[in-house]
Amino acid sequence: MRFDDTLDISRAMVIYAHPDDAEFGASGTVAKWVRAGVEVTYVMITNGGSGSSDPAMTREKLVEIRRAEQEAAAKVLGVAHVEFLGFEDGYLVVNEESRRAVARQVRRYKPDVIIGLDPTLRYTDFYTNHPDHIAAGDLVMFSINPDASTRLMFPELVEQEGLEPHKPKMLLLMNWGAEPDHVEDISSTIDVKIEALSLHASQVENMDEIEQWVRQRAGEIGAPTGYAAGEGFKVVRFE
Repeated sequence: MRFDDTLDISRAMVIYAHPDDAEFGASGTVAKWVRAGVEVTYVMITNGGSGSSDPAMTREKLVEIRRAEQEAAAKVLGVAHVEFLGFEDGYLVVNEESRRAVARQVRRYKPDVIIGLDPTLRYTDFYTNHPDHIAAGDLVMFSINPDASTRLMFPELVEQEGLEPHKPKMLLLMNWGAEPDHVEDISSTIDVKIEALSLHASQVENMDEIEQWVRQRAGEIGAPTGYAAGEGFKVVRFE
């Protein structure tokens, strides 16, 4: 797929903290790119086991539920691979173990583009950011420099697993607050974005309200560029 005059995309990777993060932030773009022939891989860092206040729910049961929800949503979008790293939801930290786990997937699939969460987003006028989101964004940054791109970082990935270093051509950070650098036209895929979100049934009890908000926000993001619906990103180019 031709992104612009200087960048072709064959493989993309979305790295995120919880089930539904990718659907809220980038699934319209994912569906659009898949239709254009891009192979998309999801890397979900946590297990999703904290996302309930139901006194009858257990972490173990919720992990199974949310994994199935994520697999179903990914299938609707056409995502080729879903990797579940299994770190505990709500307790994600940037350490040697989590850095190695993310770097392994980047080296394994060698994406041209990574879509991630913006680690600089702490709050908006209606939202305080989840610490797992911030940690997941930082893990993407660490993977680009130095964890996945430098041969002597985690040398066991080369020596024991044969995973050579890799650096993407571009990073897109899901942009939910500030003005985006790039707006992707998702007018043709907003409906499948909504469908994918609806499959996270454990999290979207008020789906009608969520759909209304998602469509309104997509319209606001797309409007300055003349799109009926858009998803916004901060862009870092490496080539």
